[in-house]
Amino acid sequence: MKFFIDTANLAQIKEAHELGILDGVTTNPSLMAKEGIKGDEAIRNHYKTICELVDGDVSAEVLSTDFESIVAEGKVLAAIHPNIVVKVPMIKDGIKALKWFSDNGIKTNCTLVFSAGQAILAAKAGANYVSPFIGRIDDSSWDGMELIGQIAQIYALQGFKTEILAASIRSSLHIVRAAELGANVCTCPLEPILGLLKHPLTDIGLAKFLDDAKKMQH
Repeated sequence: MKFFIDTANLAQIKEAHELGILDGVTTNPSLMAKEGIKGDEAIRNHYKTICELVDGDVSAEVLSTDFESIVAEGKVLAAIHPNIVVKVPMIKDGIKALKWFSDNGIKTNCTLVFSAGQAILAAKAGANYVSPFIGRIDDSSWDGMELIGQIAQIYALQGFKTEILAASIRSSLHIVRAAELGANVCTCPLEPILGLLKHPLTDIGLAKFLDDAKKMQH
């Protein structure tokens, strides 16, 4: 499973990269605004900086909702850096744009996916990634993980090459469950990734090792 970090914060991206397990970055307008990045030029420069920090795919989201504007905006984003993946919303014109991007060699991530039917459309249109929003599905009293498993089964049966990018991850357990159910990628803030390090028995064992080491020295 690939690990992407879902942020526009450069310090967190650097920290995740230094762990040696980071494969890419996902961002969106909300995350950019959270870092105070405003204006088209500033946003493009920030994407470029992120791409220079990470040797992997960096999803950059379009703001448009009609076909012509999505394509025009996506071409501008893709020109920023070879690592840019254009993030396109799951809407009718978004599907049309995904197909255009696929036919013209531009990598894409279909976002805001909440059903297997939407995931099938995205794969048929040639999306490189499809992003089911696990946490938001859980918030609506349904099981986001069930959708991950369903999409993985369909893609395997049908031979779709689109990678399942588990998004809206809220916990370390989400990461483990997504891996179990066949997600190719998870994207989340740094905290759930660091949470994978933690286990009380590890802490107890390390404390005992250190205590025994002190006894040996004496």
